[in-house]
Amino acid sequence: MFSLTHALATAAVTGLLVLATSGANAMHQPRVAQAAQEVHLRNIRQLTFEGENAEAYFSFDGTKLIFQSTPRAGGCDQIYTMSVDGGDIELLSTGQGRTTCSYYYPAGDKILYSSTHHFDEACPAVPDFSLGYVWAVYPSFDIFVADADGSNLQQLTNSFGYDAEATFSPVGDRIVFTSMRDGELDIYSMRPDGSDVLRLTDTMGYDGGPFYSPDGSKIVYRSSRPTTPEEIEDYTSLLVDGLIRPSELEIFVMNADGSNQSQVTDNGVANFGPFWHPDGERIIFASNMDDPTGRDFDLYMINEDGSGQERITFLDGFDGFPVFSPDGRYLVWGSNRNQAREGETNVFIAEWVE
Repeated sequence: MFSLTHALATAAVTGLLVLATSGANAMHQPRVAQAAQEVHLRNIRQLTFEGENAEAYFSFDGTKLIFQSTPRAGGCDQIYTMSVDGGDIELLSTGQGRTTCSYYYPAGDKILYSSTHHFDEACPAVPDFSLGYVWAVYPSFDIFVADADGSNLQQLTNSFGYDAEATFSPVGDRIVFTSMRDGELDIYSMRPDGSDVLRLTDTMGYDGGPFYSPDGSKIVYRSSRPTTPEEIEDYTSLLVDGLIRPSELEIFVMNADGSNQSQVTDNGVANFGPFWHPDGERIIFASNMDDPTGRDFDLYMINEDGSGQERITFLDGFDGFPVFSPDGRYLVWGSNRNQAREGETNVFIAEWVE
């Protein structure tokens, strides 16, 4: 989230999340050897073929994907839908402002996404990377609901200050999202109509990217927890300018009401995009833990209690935003693999093999 498809393109400036290349011939053999290690992925298929595409989420019946994309020609991320074979791609958002974090309602008749178009039709400014690699948390983001074809757009949040990263409980009773409405980046939940907003986290640092477990009883999310005076100063000073530094994020789990918060990973690097396996016991996520340079991100699976960690992808570059189909038969994710131009990210799908 945080319009990360745009971040992947600009990250080449900072040396993060970019595929280091030394010539196609030099990379060919290592990539083939590494791909052979991806034993949980069968019949990998590419669904998009140019630009920056990511955060693809299944409809609850498993027949469609909703995702955000910036075309090769540039512009801002917009929300699209497509069938699981990559066909029938349609624009759902307004084409104005910047959009992010789309998701289907459980019944499939409506969609969620966040947008800045109601404040300004133009793209908001990209972050200032003179401060290092940062993500922008645009205060003009609000959460919207629309019919499944993008029509009948209605605004769900109205508090100025970053409302985004919204996803739906499979039970259908609550939406969980990230907001800066109380001065910090914390996780909140609300009813499908935007009422009954409840704050779920209140610890110093960023809490975000939340997803409900398959039974709706728990939430998995990513979190930064600055503790030293220097870390706290860096976090708070960046936040004043609508920025966050994502270099150290850990995966956490809590009950749907915010209770019983527990840490899953503890490696001091950038772990993000956690998503539940349909069994409700395992979590898949992206991390740069195995690359000392911090450039390469791969997918990992871990038990909720932090045990049994296993690496899933092995290719150079970026693999992130992993999402299981509701029945667990497929995994969809964003990747640099097979890129036509350096830095492009596309959506891939594979059969999941236990």
